[in-house]
Amino acid sequence: MPPMPPSAQARGPSTFDKLKMGALMGGTVGGIMGFIFGTVTIFQYGAGPAGVMRTLGKYIVGSGATFSCFMGIGSVIRTDSPLHSGMLLRAHRPPVIHPRKFPPQQQQR
Repeated sequence: MPPMPPSAQARGPSTFDKLKMGALMGGTVGGIMGFIFGTVTIFQYGAGPAGVMRTLGKYIVGSGATFSCFMGIGSVIRTDSPLHSGMLLRAHRPPVIHPRKFPPQQQQR
């Protein structure tokens, strides 16, 4: 595999990569929460006519898809703000040191 060109190494992930990463994280967290809530609901109220696996699957898929959508959109909105990029550029500048405007005062004896 050839090395990446120098111009590609300086760039960060694209907007679509950020969307995918946010959706994947949101789907994982939402699926786990759906499993927990679905299990508690089945223990409390029973599985119903659909059965245990189908009821639990509905909770997992519904919760995972919802949280995946919100997390993906939120990660794109958060990382594309112009305020964020401006703050990043200001953080990598050297500090500004102003010279003194007045000579130091002499101490009186």
